Amino acid sequence: MTPTILIGLFGAIILASLLAAPRRATIDGFFGGRGLAGRAPGLWMLVLSQVTTWIFARSLMNAAILGYYYGIAGTLAYAAYYGSFLTGGFIVGRLRQGGAMSVQDWLGARFGGVGTGCYNLVIALRLLSEVFANLLVVGLIFNAVLAGSGTTAIVVVALLGLGYSAWGGLSAALRTDVVQMLVFLVVFAIAFVALVASPGFSLGAVITAPGVSGAYNGWVLLVVAFLQVFSYPAHDPVMMDRGFLADADTTRRSFLHAFWISTLCIVAFGFFGIHASLMGATYEGELIGTWAVMFPTWVFVALMVSLLVSALSTLDSALASSARLVVEELGLATRSLAGGRMVMVAFMGLGTLLTLWGNATLFDAVAVSGTASMFLTPVLIVGLVMGRRVALWAYLCAFGAAMVGAFAYFARGWASVAAILPEGHKYEQLLAICLVVLGLGFAAVLAGARKG
Repeated sequence: MTPTILIGLFGAIILASLLAAPRRATIDGFFGGRGLAGRAPGLWMLVLSQVTTWIFARSLMNAAILGYYYGIAGTLAYAAYYGSFLTGGFIVGRLRQGGAMSVQDWLGARFGGVGTGCYNLVIALRLLSEVFANLLVVGLIFNAVLAGSGTTAIVVVALLGLGYSAWGGLSAALRTDVVQMLVFLVVFAIAFVALVASPGFSLGAVITAPGVSGAYNGWVLLVVAFLQVFSYPAHDPVMMDRGFLADADTTRRSFLHAFWISTLCIVAFGFFGIHASLMGATYEGELIGTWAVMFPTWVFVALMVSLLVSALSTLDSALASSARLVVEELGLATRSLAGGRMVMVAFMGLGTLLTLWGNATLFDAVAVSGTASMFLTPVLIVGLVMGRRVALWAYLCAFGAAMVGAFAYFARGWASVAAILPEGHKYEQLLAICLVVLGLGFAAVLAGARKG
């Protein structure tokens, strides 16, 4: 019964998304998000789009899993990444004040093609990881409710998501994000009320819970999040693209509203993982199997629908940003509907193939891409905030340190890499890597900086 209900509800949501997508596509709408009348998106369209594309399925699962293992410390650590709306809004405001219309504009004016090339490499990997991770969650959900159906579900969702995304591009993503976010809020609110009203739930216990592994590594991860939160939004093209669609005041307010709404949602979803740890539930299948046993069927279905909606909403936005990156920034395809659609097909195809890779550790993609983005912290603070000119060699040193750090965390299980990392939990190793990356980056950038 559960698979049938889940498939039916998710099918209805996909149908609603197809109906919400624009009937007619234009090039300006596809790449710039403007409506048929040429109007920029309004405040709440931007807010709901920002929130739904950042509360993606992987994030919800990460918040819950970290809450299960490390209690409220783990959930707060992941929620701290949503401070990116505050730092991202600040960065966008500074860029716009200087006349730049994208991060690439600003980097290109200071570091030329090499500077934008390094940045574009990082965000291309980021977009690919978004497609991969959200499709992976779709597979995990359907494998949990109907064994062996995960791969089929991934392919079906990939094709359907690609269908309406490739039709309207960014304008389709913005319009469908509104529908998907409203559905998410209603369904998730129902599930959350059911959790809080359940006999065994205690708010006091949840906010003081240590998790099944103790809170220490959750607090370590919180420090990592604070170190990464300045650069993290700048390497997320989905957020940055939405920073230049409307006027400055509307954009600023959209970032502020997106911050508090998304942070509340992430913390609330983390409660499901924390509660599972307090109930002594056994960890099964990224907590999906755990929840299937813990909750009544209708609550479990509501949770799964929340995850599926968030996955779908992120996929279309990631594809729209991929098309803008390859067409408008890299110039590797013609600025046409056909060119943008070909890029979307390529990214969705690669992301789908990566789900066959076998790595289901959802937080790894966040940790690796977050570490890779840290070269932007010294560059933006010294160059954008302090107004100094930074030498290209210093920029490349910061970039190289971040790439080596990201690779070191990714390959921490290799004997040759493990030999140079400090002993300890992987999050302690991640913290050490981040401190070294920031130290080297700031040393290089400050040494290569001069008054503008």
